[in-house]
Parts: sequence; structure tokens; C-alpha cells
Amino acid sequence: MKLLFEFIPRLNFVSSAEKVAGLVDGWNITDSAGGRPAPGGTAVACVLKQIYPDKIALPMLIMNYKGAVEIGAAALAAEAMNVDGMIPDPGDPPAYGNLIKMGEDGSTQTLSDPDEILAYRRSMAAEGVKDYLRNTVKVSKVKLGCLLTARVPAESAIERLQNGWDFCFFLRLEETSLPKLKQIAKECKRLGKPIYPYFVVGTPKNQKVLNMIGWPATTDMEHAEKFAADLEGVVDGIIATCLGDAAGDMELLQRLQKFRS
Repeated sequence: MKLLFEFIPRLNFVSSAEKVAGLVDGWNITDSAGGRPAPGGTAVACVLKQIYPDKIALPMLIMNYKGAVEIGAAALAAEAMNVDGMIPDPGDPPAYGNLIKMGEDGSTQTLSDPDEILAYRRSMAAEGVKDYLRNTVKVSKVKLGCLLTARVPAESAIERLQNGWDFCFFLRLEETSLPKLKQIAKECKRLGKPIYPYFVVGTPKNQKVLNMIGWPATTDMEHAEKFAADLEGVVDGIIATCLGDAAGDMELLQRLQKFRS
């Protein structure tokens, strides 16, 4: 099972990546998380792939902040640098300016109405970006992944995965959603499409962050190894994080070393 780390890049991202490089098989890289400017996910992935060519690099490609040309340019940079894959997603509303909504044909419009923004973020807009990158930009080597969530029925998640996606991430894994993950993962294995659930460990230091973003913890530190053991042979890898707790991240990665393969 591959051990990925959710990487939130800052200006010191090269030295930050070095600290965990020996403990992980790769990174899922955020892209200006929370709608605030930070080193871009694709740019960071390109740098890390150059330094660590044998590690997996899977950046988010947040659509809300980018027009059609920039989305295509980011994907082509990833293609040039052998980045393993990208995950197009509307993401959080931008902290500055208006949200950009893009169609499959590359057309764009800006949104400022809160209800329209919420509807867009909950839509299947990433499908149009996937098709734009494949059919118009002609990206061919970079794998394109989608976000699946425990909030929707497993049948709907599987139907989405079958719509031309190469791999998927699974959000909101916890004890109650584990059967749903296993059902989806079984279909992923049949289709030959990797699945990586977020493995969010709650700690005393990250409760405010979890409450703010509305994510449930998958488990706590005490039970992390037991929960990870239940995922062996089920998923291709996990995306480990103690969101907002740097010391917890290091402890978690150390605890999960036994599951790497």
C-alpha cells in the first residue's frame, strides 16, 4: 500500500518535502488551499518530480482560480515533467476576485452570487475540465483523477469513476463509511483504476481545523495503525494527514511505515 502525504506547500516547500521524503511514497499537493495564494500545486509537483523522480506526485488542479489557458498550461507543464496525475476540482472560492467557471469548450464566466458559487462547487464541473484537457489541450500522459465522497451513494461514485477518469481520491473516510469505500474500491480494482482515500487523523491540536473545514477524522492516533491494517489489500494507497498538526504528521508517518509496499 502506497503512503502518500497531503502536502500544503509554503515558500519553504523544498525543505519541507525533504523532511518527509524518506517516510512517504509521494505527495498529494494542495493548490492554494482555502483560496489564498500559495505556491501552486502543479508548480510544486514539477519541482518535486525533478528532485524525487521515483516518488508519486499528484497535485490538485483547482479550477475556481484559473481560466482555460492557465488550466491547459498547468496540465502541459505536468506532462512535460512526468507528473503522475492531477485532480481537477472547483475547490474553495477565491479569497480575492471572483470565481471563474469554465466549460468543456474552454468558455469562462465569473460568478459572485453565493448561491451560484455553492451550486457550481457542488456540480460535476470537473468532468468538463477533464474533457477539455483530453480533447482540446491533448494531454495524454498525465493521469486525471476525480474526488469521490462518502456523502453520495456508492453507485453514483462508481458511475462517475467510469466516466473517463483514471484514478480517484475518496473523501470523508471514517468507520461508518468504510463499507462504502470497500464497495467502490472493489470496482476500482476491477477497472484497474487506483483509489486513494484521505486518512485524516484527529489530534488535540487539529480539532479547530477539522471543524472549520467540516471534515470528519478517519480515526485518532491511538487507532491509526489498526484502521490502516483494515485498508491493506483494499486500496492502492492512503493520503495521510493530521491537518494543521505538524508534529502529529511526523508521528503518523512513522507509525504507518509498516504498511508501505
